Amino acid sequence: MAKVAFSLVLPERELVATESDMVVVPGSEGDFGVLPGHIPMITTVRPGVVELYDDNKVTARYMVAGGFADVTPERCAVLAEEASPLAEVTADQLAARLRKAEEELEDATAPAAKAAAEQAVAVVRELQRMHAYYTGR
Repeated sequence: MAKVAFSLVLPERELVATESDMVVVPGSEGDFGVLPGHIPMITTVRPGVVELYDDNKVTARYMVAGGFADVTPERCAVLAEEASPLAEVTADQLAARLRKAEEELEDATAPAAKAAAEQAVAVVRELQRMHAYYTGR
């Protein structure tokens, strides 16, 4: 059976380079699956979880905080602002990150700083929601 080449790239390094039967990506318009032969597209990625499937089973999950996905018939590349294996992320880490983001929001005075802090709070809340959902699976 044909495979999809998958890469998860961070600004500083490539986190994952593998092949999979299917990749599910949290697109900004909703989750989408990538199989061999997928139509080419580029889209934004929202905070969420990328899943890799082989033999109809999830083989890996990666939490991403947003970015872009570049899909061709042969590959799927996710260019993420930040990402890590879901198994390495804890609820305590996310709670601490939320506290810090909320403190930065309280301290923000300039409109640009306030907008960035609001976005950071929204991203962490979505990551917490995704973490709670996928941790029990």
